[in-house]
Amino acid sequence: MQKIDLITYPCDFPIKIMGRMQDGFAQSILDLVLLHDPLFDASKMELRPSKKGNYLSITITIRATSRAQLDNLYRALTAHPMVKVVL
Repeated sequence: MQKIDLITYPCDFPIKIMGRMQDGFAQSILDLVLLHDPLFDASKMELRPSKKGNYLSITITIRATSRAQLDNLYRALTAHPMVKVVL
């Protein structure tokens, strides 16, 4: 069975990453994202603390060039020890 990709590449693709509020979390995510999208503009990261300040939500929008790139980035994000959820 052939997989059909519903995304036309290249495209801007938003990803939300959530983790505990801790020093170095946003920088670690930025470093990881840059490995998969070297042209990512760090000024486009949106950071939102949770209501009680225990968690941080980071929204990034990368320039996705292929399904493999997205799959590899998702795998790297979900494997990161500081990350709780990737959407």
